[in-house]
Amino acid sequence: MTDDALLRHPAGRHRPSSPGWRCRGVALDLGSARTRAWIAGRGVVVDVPTVAFAEDGALYPVRRGAIVDVAGCARMLGRVLGHHLPHGARPLVVVAAPALDAVAFRTRVRAVVGVLEPGNVLTVPGARAVALAAGADLSRPLLVVDVGAHLTEVVLLCEGAVTDARRVALGTGDLGDTVTAQQIAEAVATMLTAILRQDRGSLCAEAVGRGLLLAGGGALRPEITYRLTGRLPAPLRIVPAPHTAAVRGAAKLLEAAHTHPSAAGPVPPVAR
Repeated sequence: MTDDALLRHPAGRHRPSSPGWRCRGVALDLGSARTRAWIAGRGVVVDVPTVAFAEDGALYPVRRGAIVDVAGCARMLGRVLGHHLPHGARPLVVVAAPALDAVAFRTRVRAVVGVLEPGNVLTVPGARAVALAAGADLSRPLLVVDVGAHLTEVVLLCEGAVTDARRVALGTGDLGDTVTAQQIAEAVATMLTAILRQDRGSLCAEAVGRGLLLAGGGALRPEITYRLTGRLPAPLRIVPAPHTAAVRGAAKLLEAAHTHPSAAGPVPPVAR
């Protein structure tokens, strides 16, 4: 079964796990500024800067939503998370991923999490993870705005799948002398307008009528939320604890995946 099939239909009929088999898992959100991890049975146990270290100093292995240094990212993940997992745990790992460039991200993230010796690795669009963390109804069209540290996405979901997505390489980490909260709000408005124009049906209009779901660290910045409210044609609904929404949503999918028929036995080896 594919990653998408397993994660889109997690609540179907299932059979009990094999006797004596304990399923452990990890949910991850690898951001350009922060890395957050959730371990089954323990909750969020890691919330640290996304920084690796080498002889010549600090390295930043994730930039603007892309893993640019696989080896460095793997070292960081092993350093901050490896000691939280029992030897031989073979965890199922669910990773929140950007809506765009998903194939490239999936390939690199599988190489990164190899340091955890996983049984299997699944990726889920970050927007869908956010919606699940918010308890949103995924049977209806939904617009998710995620303002991160160095990447902002606007994503249209239909039945939990990404129907359209736009992004801009701006975020809260860019605020300063050259980037303003108004520019971020205008970028979000431009992306939303592009999605509205692209939509040939009524999906986006229905989603706008429901209001936009806002997540990411930008949802904690009043100067951004105030300007977004003034620029967007729909009310904003801020996700509780918006900065950790992606990892919490990935954790919900992890828990659901454990009840799926394909998880009711030893997890197959990760693809190399």
